[in-house]
Amino acid sequence: MSSKSLDYENLNENVKKCQYAVRGELYLRASELQKEGKKIIFTNVGNPHALGQKPLTFPREVVALCQAPFLLDDPNVGLVFPADAIARAKHYLSMTSGGLGAYSDSRGLPGIRKKVAEFIERRDGYPSDPELIFLTGGASIGVIQILNTIIRGAHDGILVPVPQYPLYSATISLLGGSLVPYYLEETANWGLDIGNLRQSVTQARSQGTTVRAMVVINPGNPTGQCLSEANLKEVLKFCYENNLVLLGDEVYQQNIYQDERPFISARKVLMNMGPPISKEVQLVSFHTVSKGYWGECGQRGGYFEMTNISPQTVEEIYKVSSISLSPNVSGQIFMGLMVSPPKLGDISYERYVRESKGILESLRRRARIMTDGFNSCRNVVCNFTEGAMYSFPQIRLPPKAIEAAKSAGKVADVFYCLKLLEATGISTVPGSGFGQKEGVFHLRTTILPAEEDMPAIMASFKKFNDEFMEQYEDKGGYSRM
Repeated sequence: MSSKSLDYENLNENVKKCQYAVRGELYLRASELQKEGKKIIFTNVGNPHALGQKPLTFPREVVALCQAPFLLDDPNVGLVFPADAIARAKHYLSMTSGGLGAYSDSRGLPGIRKKVAEFIERRDGYPSDPELIFLTGGASIGVIQILNTIIRGAHDGILVPVPQYPLYSATISLLGGSLVPYYLEETANWGLDIGNLRQSVTQARSQGTTVRAMVVINPGNPTGQCLSEANLKEVLKFCYENNLVLLGDEVYQQNIYQDERPFISARKVLMNMGPPISKEVQLVSFHTVSKGYWGECGQRGGYFEMTNISPQTVEEIYKVSSISLSPNVSGQIFMGLMVSPPKLGDISYERYVRESKGILESLRRRARIMTDGFNSCRNVVCNFTEGAMYSFPQIRLPPKAIEAAKSAGKVADVFYCLKLLEATGISTVPGSGFGQKEGVFHLRTTILPAEEDMPAIMASFKKFNDEFMEQYEDKGGYSRM
């Protein structure tokens, strides 16, 4: 029988090259073990509700009423739902052409895009244009749309931080572009060095790559660092000098666990810098309802905002967005509620503040518990998680462990993480899935397990790690930076 188009050997080579470690070998093995009855703690992905975080009450009330609008006609609706949730549901339903079951504009509902623009203006102190905001099914879809617009072929390169969130490496590979790495410095708390950036661009250009854009993830994923205003100024100046589009992945902007470096958006810094940079640097910023204290990953609500992008390009992006017809409408409403939550004086305000503050304060404590726990372990060193949802400890693997991994046909940190999974049920992601310096090994874990479970999880990790190191370590030392 002749080979068929969807036989493996006939697939698009870019599809076969595409790798996404967060749902890779470790996750698949964890799923198998779960089916066999083993208790698995899935810390491989930033999925708050799956690890026990309770949803915020107010947005769920509003969307419940939007999903079941007949409840609004029930004379007893006010006995179950607060008046401000009822009013909001009616407000959002009035924006649609037929409720949540009807398509919206391909850019998203105009009324919600206006609310996003108002949020951005409050946050940054500069006006935002709703016509330059597209609502998307989560931030990832927006990233893919923009990379698809930028990458023209194999010679087009995108500067991406290493370690990086594999959405970028996977998408660049899928679109047939080239990833140009710039390394974050672990010993400087995952700092960004402009000299390293220049070197990366020079090297890429010498190999015939046209570097067209730069990705900044702030706060960092998987590294958890928060960029300072001075750092962002350097980045924007670098983009101006090298004619690069800046892609600002700012999905963790609510997740800040220290006071020295509060979140500041790339757009605010850009506007503060004034002309010519503020008028010239092209910036696309991304946000989502999946992270922060909302954690509504399954609702798939996100947006991107474009700055200094020409009207003709915006039209082309709109055209491509139209192929998918409409972003998820309930996800759009979640986004509208996130950027416009209950205000002081609203019936639901105090409960909303209490719930959101409680989640953030617990995350801050969990970040500290996890960092301290890793740093108490043999041959493990971990920077404090300043923001986002992850710890990214370095595991200093003994030479015997590296040899054992090689004999098993595994990358060394994959070998370690598989052993950790089998022994403890803790499902992590090996650092090699995010990129790391040669000979240095890490793993990524979320800080999302319930706070009351965290001491037991860290004790389980410590016991495994100590036994692993005892098994493989000798006088010869271990892998280190």
